[in-house]
Amino acid sequence: MSEDTQDSAVPSGRLTRMGKLGSLATRVATNMAVEGAKQLAQGKRPKARDLLLTPGNAMRVADQLAQLRGAAMKVGQLLSMDAGDLLPAELTDVLARLRSNGTPMPPSQLSAVLEKELGHDWKHNFIEFTFKPMAAASIGQVHSAHADDGTRLAVKVQYPGVRDSIDSDVNNVMTLLGVTGLIPAGVDYHSLLDEAKKQLHAEADYQLEARQLETYREHLSGDSDFVLPGVYHEMTSPGVLAMTYVEGQPIESLASASQQVRDRVMHALLRLFFKEIFSFRLVQTDPNFANYQFNNNTGQLVLLDFGAARHYSEAVSEGYRKLFSAATIQDREAIADALSQIGFFSETILPEQKEAVVDIVMIACEPLFEDKAYDFGSSNLAARISEAGTALSMEKNYWHTPPVDALFLHRKIGGMYLLAARLGASINVRELFEPYRVES
Repeated sequence: MSEDTQDSAVPSGRLTRMGKLGSLATRVATNMAVEGAKQLAQGKRPKARDLLLTPGNAMRVADQLAQLRGAAMKVGQLLSMDAGDLLPAELTDVLARLRSNGTPMPPSQLSAVLEKELGHDWKHNFIEFTFKPMAAASIGQVHSAHADDGTRLAVKVQYPGVRDSIDSDVNNVMTLLGVTGLIPAGVDYHSLLDEAKKQLHAEADYQLEARQLETYREHLSGDSDFVLPGVYHEMTSPGVLAMTYVEGQPIESLASASQQVRDRVMHALLRLFFKEIFSFRLVQTDPNFANYQFNNNTGQLVLLDFGAARHYSEAVSEGYRKLFSAATIQDREAIADALSQIGFFSETILPEQKEAVVDIVMIACEPLFEDKAYDFGSSNLAARISEAGTALSMEKNYWHTPPVDALFLHRKIGGMYLLAARLGASINVRELFEPYRVES
């Protein structure tokens, strides 16, 4: 069993993690004061936001969240991916660094976690376990191993203290961002934070993820387009998930594949999305490209990471069925009715704000307008959606937060659009939705 010593221990105690975030806020504030004094001496009148968003401060925030991993890093990832219309572009760009891999645990800490989760004789479960991880992300890291029967495994090991620190980490990170004025005062994000905590607690329960993975395997058992890992239950606990290793290459590597392969891959993924929301009512809502791989030998898509799988009620599912059906005939009134059913509009929404929301949905549903292939590669769809969202909040002054179920679903849709654009795919989305369409 090989070991690597170039890693840093993950802070596991709540007080330690809180102290690190507190010291981060102090360092940022001190740097702001020094920079402000320097600019005042030069006869300038600096704005607090400009002082806050210096490259040095932004790097400190990103580096500290990456060291803490867990929920702190996850909040940074969510903000960088989902809140481009709320946060300044400078901070969004720096937080985007958190999408890359975190720093792995050192072997001694890794061994302690495995002993706590699987027992003192945890090594007896494996004939080989590689201490250097294949991947290290926000909540855990993945290791290559071989079971006693010779089966190659991918073993996900959770960072220590993650489950216990989720609530305090989320609160501390959002307090840090709130007091610095980076989140507009009119944004009510508290209900979102509560739901984010619930989601993170679910993602930190690897036994729950194992059950969700098996549910997906059942749903897709007869679908030759996809392959999923199997669960090794005897080596799985709340903090360790042992799965069969499935060979695959990064999905983005298909950007150089033939148009036929790229189109087939996105066709399968979008077909799966419609099945998730309308048939399974269970949606894997994390759009991270790393959750999708491609097996060159079989031509199958490898699906990974089901911690963010989310159940959808019949009411929400049917609301989106009506919404997409209305979009196929560009019926704005029916779209507005469907949005009301889903829960998009506040009681105080003004007519012009309501129209602006429908405008955004019309842009997002553009691939459904015609019964022909939509060229995602040459479309600026994602940019237009972002611009319309920014205009709604900044110009129309509408900060109402949509239902959390909708936000997670839109995060998935946005990820599909970005991947389709990255691969330059042309897909008849209307044809894929047709089996679920209802007459208006």
